[in-house]
Amino acid sequence: MLSFLKIWLSVALLLCYCCALGNGAYKLQERYNWNQLDFAFPNQRLKEQAMANGDYVPQNGLPVGVEHWGNRLFVTVPRWRDGIPATLTYINMDHSVTGSPELIPYPDWRANTAGDCANSITTAYRIKADECGRLWVLDTGTVGIGNTTTNPCPYAVNVFDLTTDTRIRRYELRSEDTNANTFIANIAVDIGKNCDDAFAYFSDELGYGLVVYSWEQNKSWRFSGHSYFFPDPLRGDFNVAGLNFQWGEEGIFGMSLTAPKSDGFRILYFSPLASHRQFAVSTRILRDESRVEDSYHDFVALDERGPNAHTTSRVMSEEGVELFNLIDQNAVGCWHSSMPYSPQFHGIVDRDDVGLVFPADVKIDENNNVWVLSDRMPVFLLSELDYDDINFRIYTAPLNTLIEGTVCDQRSVVFGPPNTVGLHKPVAPYSRQYLPPISHAPGNIHLPVVPHHQTFVTRYTPNNINSPKNFVLQQQNALGLESTGGPHLFPPIVTQPPDGLKNYATIRNSGWWRQPQQQQHH
Repeated sequence: MLSFLKIWLSVALLLCYCCALGNGAYKLQERYNWNQLDFAFPNQRLKEQAMANGDYVPQNGLPVGVEHWGNRLFVTVPRWRDGIPATLTYINMDHSVTGSPELIPYPDWRANTAGDCANSITTAYRIKADECGRLWVLDTGTVGIGNTTTNPCPYAVNVFDLTTDTRIRRYELRSEDTNANTFIANIAVDIGKNCDDAFAYFSDELGYGLVVYSWEQNKSWRFSGHSYFFPDPLRGDFNVAGLNFQWGEEGIFGMSLTAPKSDGFRILYFSPLASHRQFAVSTRILRDESRVEDSYHDFVALDERGPNAHTTSRVMSEEGVELFNLIDQNAVGCWHSSMPYSPQFHGIVDRDDVGLVFPADVKIDENNNVWVLSDRMPVFLLSELDYDDINFRIYTAPLNTLIEGTVCDQRSVVFGPPNTVGLHKPVAPYSRQYLPPISHAPGNIHLPVVPHHQTFVTRYTPNNINSPKNFVLQQQNALGLESTGGPHLFPPIVTQPPDGLKNYATIRNSGWWRQPQQQQHH
């Protein structure tokens, strides 16, 4: 009887260990993967013809952006090298539930013709689907990368109606919006009181600026020269996948937007790539063209995230959870925006030294599911990929599953009364009656500026129940907070299994999306 109990206990411990590997170590589930990218040509003959004449070189494609809308998962492939047949593509998720699907050009092949400036997109990076059923795409108009870059077309904002798959707006950025060093890869979209009250923000990584575009005015302007847009000279050294390299010139890059605050405006968070620090500004400032030369003190500097904390992509949920890639750590991090921006309030939601080597893009969709694209970019650019191995992966998981057990999960940690300024302010359902295409720029139109005297975070007083009781604002302006203790820094890391990380990574494929999703509780 005693030996039976010992055997039973051993089996139980082994099962617990396997469960810990399957659920505790990896939360993101692998949905799609590729050794090299494939495209959905009309037929095999045209595909072989494209390969023969160099229009399609499978080893030259690198996916960099992802976005989910409906039954489609969009993937962007910049034309850094020759042989990229389409830059804006999608996966039909009804037809391809998992595996290595061919990428379908969006909206069609013609719209992906390089150099056809007025009718097509030459190179796309990050893209955004908004609440009004529109897909925002910035065409950089470039071919090549670094010293090989040419500019056959100007920077242009392209907006598609996702219900009809037609382009409804094309707007070329003004010459004043860019400079000789401009490189724009990131976009954030801000929807206000209705679908016409829409703004897009573009971060100029190498030209050190922030470009604003108004849908209603069909007009753009640029915030330039703020020191917060520049790289940190102490943070230009990178280590990814065993490669050491220097990206010391990389300025403002990743951006995220909060839900509307009590004044109706959002907060835009941003970070230079060569930096461990985050910055913030109210969209009340960005939406006002008159503030481009008079807004220095409206931008706020937050603390550093900690060591090895370079990030290129960030996104924030309606509940205030910010997710971001940590490219030095092969990980995705998190921070709850009601907490101070200091290392002890940052968590790791997932880490994988094989599958998450350079998690290039992170998105949260309309169902609060997270999508992460990893692409081993530094290896592609500075070394050579092994095309017998899986190089590109797309992962997904419910947001609540990802943050569970981390410092970002406020469902299990009590900090006192909620900070209502950090919570989503309900708004009326958006009207789909957005403006039709504009063939020419209208005259001077100025949106009314609402007087605003409130700081981003409400000041704590004994009579103010809108702030957590353990917070005290340090400064007159803002977002720097002080806390009397808080949760642990990171969740525990499960020990690496004996058969190595590469086999360990395969346990991600649990296929949770095949099952009916239960309603998530906040």
